Amino acid sequence: MALLYSKSHEWVNMIDDTTATVGLTDYAQSELGELVFVNLPEEGDDVEAGTPFADVESVKAVSDVYSPVTGTVAEINEELLDAPGNINEEPYEAWMIRVENISDKEELLDEAAYKEYVSTLSEE
Repeated sequence: MALLYSKSHEWVNMIDDTTATVGLTDYAQSELGELVFVNLPEEGDDVEAGTPFADVESVKAVSDVYSPVTGTVAEINEELLDAPGNINEEPYEAWMIRVENISDKEELLDEAAYKEYVSTLSEE
């Protein structure tokens, strides 16, 4: 699975040219801590790159989750509503939404560029 990443720490798995799944990176879940609640959009909602589409609540705080692409929510991972900790346990398996008719994916980073970006954050 060749993932792409956003600087706001979401991953994108391109299923084909117009459809992708989106989730939180391992870095994001480790920074957030134990997740206790996930608020997801509705199927059919539009999402826009760089704007919040969901929020997650950890034992520390509530944090927005930003869409890495623009498109329409085709499916949500309903398992996360009952088991938000799945994101902590398997961040790259516990996808949040499936987006179709996607655009605005030019800003996404490949794995090497994302790792380099994260390394600069730990230096701060």
